[in-house]
Amino acid sequence: RRSRIPSFVKLQRSIVKHRAAILASIEHGLSNGRIESMNTKIRLITRIAFGFKSPDALIALAMLSLGGHKPVLPGRD
Repeated sequence: RRSRIPSFVKLQRSIVKHRAAILASIEHGLSNGRIESMNTKIRLITRIAFGFKSPDALIALAMLSLGGHKPVLPGRD
């Protein structure tokens, strides 16, 4: 708090300003990591589906990859 280094002063002000959110994040163990991971996967799926004629294929790939349902595929036990 008493530092004269501008970066530390800015850091201290940010911590004071966002203290409630920081404590809630630590207490509940929440972060935006899962959302960022899902966004990255959707971008990858979009690149894979670039040549498809309709957006339905992109939606189907996203639902298959990220929807949580694991259908039994033929020839795989």
